[in-house]
Amino acid sequence: MPVDPVPHYLRIRDQLVQDIANATLSQRLPAERELAERFGCTRVTLREALQQLETEGRLYRENRRGWFVSPPRIRYNPTRSTGFMDYVQAQGRVPRTEVLAAECRVAGPALAQRMGLNEDAQVLCIQRRRWVDERPVMLEEIILDACWCPGLLDHALDTSLTGVLREHLGLSLLRSELAMHSTALTEAQAAPLQLTPGAPGLYVERCSYVDGGRLVEWDQEFWRSDALEIVIEARYPD
Repeated sequence: MPVDPVPHYLRIRDQLVQDIANATLSQRLPAERELAERFGCTRVTLREALQQLETEGRLYRENRRGWFVSPPRIRYNPTRSTGFMDYVQAQGRVPRTEVLAAECRVAGPALAQRMGLNEDAQVLCIQRRRWVDERPVMLEEIILDACWCPGLLDHALDTSLTGVLREHLGLSLLRSELAMHSTALTEAQAAPLQLTPGAPGLYVERCSYVDGGRLVEWDQEFWRSDALEIVIEARYPD
């Protein structure tokens, strides 16, 4: 008998893609046991298919809750200064920012080296969780030079930080440098996003400067891999 050249897990993957496109799957998938029975396979083979779809951003897995169909991705242009709340709202979605921690502390050796500060300099450490349509999509860790933005922690931080700096403190940034790469989320990064440790994610790092090349803000973002689509407009000369 001829051997099927297509592995069974890929045939399962293709059928699930068709089910998603035809909206015949509920937003929450049946239990793995039920799916394995449907496709006549082992749970190991089924998980290969599900993990393939997770890598593609079509499905996501919540810790202890099972598998879900991913909602449409948020389109994000990192070259623009539009804030999270604005560009999510502009796409007809509902954004929310939750402040998990905010404190002022001594930089210490590692942060001092990263920020170009003295080890005993004060830094502001802010951790926020970003939501879209009641789904956590990004964990954000922000470090700021406290001498540059005194009094920042006295203001609400569950909105645009750039807006707070500009409107309440009269401060603005000159330029930012961005770096992005795929990553596997650690337990500390995955848990606030309701994911399992090791889940795929997108890491976005933003270093922001003021006059004189002074680094005043270091922002690290940990995104769910299925939440974001990077869109950059390129213009060509005539």
